[in-house]
Amino acid sequence: MRKYIPDAITSMNLLCGILGVILTLKGSPAPAFILMLAAAVFDFFDGFAARMLKASSGLGKELDSLADMVSFGVLPSVMLFETMFSSSKSLVCFVPLFLAIMSAFRLAKFNIDERQHSSFIGLPTPAAAMVCGSLAYFVATHPGSLLESWCHGPVFIPVLSVILAILLVAEIPMFSMKFGTGEEGYGQKIRRIAFFCIIACIAITITVMRLNWSLAILTTFIVYILMNLVFAVFPATRENGKA
Repeated sequence: MRKYIPDAITSMNLLCGILGVILTLKGSPAPAFILMLAAAVFDFFDGFAARMLKASSGLGKELDSLADMVSFGVLPSVMLFETMFSSSKSLVCFVPLFLAIMSAFRLAKFNIDERQHSSFIGLPTPAAAMVCGSLAYFVATHPGSLLESWCHGPVFIPVLSVILAILLVAEIPMFSMKFGTGEEGYGQKIRRIAFFCIIACIAITITVMRLNWSLAILTTFIVYILMNLVFAVFPATRENGKA
């Protein structure tokens, strides 16, 4: 019976994604982002449960990718689409849907790429999803903000969508945020520790300034992307053989 527990948790990830899409299309992106966060929690614990119960399976791996496709591929792209479409009905509003297509490629690539055990090649779909979801949440809950004016314009969201879509499938090494993900070099651990130290400082700053909590999530994943791009541009900062 225990072998079904990880799959049940994965199914909750999928359910959160489906409900999030429904809420977004009904004009409620804020609760949809909460469901995205819940999906991320389930996505973490299904793998944790599979390892603890020694119940890993090929079926579970495929189900996990399908659930991630909805929660971290379709949902974030629909959230960006709805954020633009609510103020402009032009064709450019459909550009964010390209993100869902590239998320499918990213997840399929991950399943067959033997290099991605302790780190990633390309931006993980949950990271891209958190950028989109937190942005849509902030815009929905803070009307009149600078970010809202950007997102309701014809350029910002389409450009962001294309950049994230390219990063999903780019051959760029990116460190995992999880500790104990397998064999990894000393440099990987140092970069991860440095990342969390930066994030802690950002979280404290946002709390002290009494800014919305979604900005902490948005900033976290923007920093994650920028750090990895710096390591890609300056190969000397990467540990040899530990991409």
